[in-house]
Amino acid sequence: RFDCPVPRNPFVPADDGERDARCRRILQIQANGLATRVRATGIRNLVIGISGGLDSTLALLVCAEARKILPEIRIIGYTMPSEGNTTGRTFHNAVRLMELLADERYEVPIREGVELHLRQLGHEKDYQGEGDVTYENAQARMRTYILMDAANMRGGLVVGTGDLSELALGWCTYNGDHMSMYAVNSSVPKTLVRFICRTYAAMCGDAELGGVLLDICETPITPELTPSVGGQIAQKTEEKIGSYDLNDFFLFYTLRYGFEPLKTVAFACRAYPELTEAEVRDAARKFFRRFFSQQFKRSCLPDGPKVGSVTLSPRGDWRMPSDAKVALWLQDLEQGNHDKL
Repeated sequence: RFDCPVPRNPFVPADDGERDARCRRILQIQANGLATRVRATGIRNLVIGISGGLDSTLALLVCAEARKILPEIRIIGYTMPSEGNTTGRTFHNAVRLMELLADERYEVPIREGVELHLRQLGHEKDYQGEGDVTYENAQARMRTYILMDAANMRGGLVVGTGDLSELALGWCTYNGDHMSMYAVNSSVPKTLVRFICRTYAAMCGDAELGGVLLDICETPITPELTPSVGGQIAQKTEEKIGSYDLNDFFLFYTLRYGFEPLKTVAFACRAYPELTEAEVRDAARKFFRRFFSQQFKRSCLPDGPKVGSVTLSPRGDWRMPSDAKVALWLQDLEQGNHDKL
């Protein structure tokens, strides 16, 4: 067996100085990409939904940095809470972020609209439990519906918030948060999103903004599409789809170096010695199943800036049929023995 060190987070430099420089550079690329789109379209109003989570926070920071490049940009922020699902922590962080960074701020509760929509469909207005994707996705689509119409009303451009890891796993609602007019985070993996937000907290020179950003970095990752429990987050993304650290690890070595599943597992076992081989294989199995089955969402992505060597844009870097089968990849996982590598 090979005996070389393998970094746990291949997208994230281990050296503090190098990591800080990369985070700043990525944010600069994102902001310049957005500014270029603003110049090309002549649209100065940027409409963005703020949830109080990592991805929308990074997208808002990108808008704020683009405004430094083009001062005529106006940031129009919307927070769209769903009563009973949205927790106080994420809501208050969303509001405070908009107060600190947006030019205009709006709150549009979606509960009433979602209940009406579900009732018209013949669906119960309340969450029906595990697997009730209609209830969950109706909220994500309602938010996109509001943002798109708000952009039309204000002559604006909807800035997307979803990241590279979500696109790889299909952890987004088709024609919901999956869709926007320009997706600034689409080449940034989740493991880097948190570090970029932390870096901005340290570099912004605003203690209050920095405090909000750090609290968001410590908030469990969640879409908040199911009822909260005692006002606390109940739906935690990594409990559903697995650790983003591992998922990003599989994504990196599969796309950047073209590793077969068996070799990727071998490297992951080296990088994560606290996990058993069975645990790593199970995580890889889940990753590849989701990665193959969710290509249809990546085939119709909005434009977004390329910020690294691993991206999933169907217009340049990643060509994959939506009907591709995962069987051979799973077979390699089931039958292979990485001790022979």
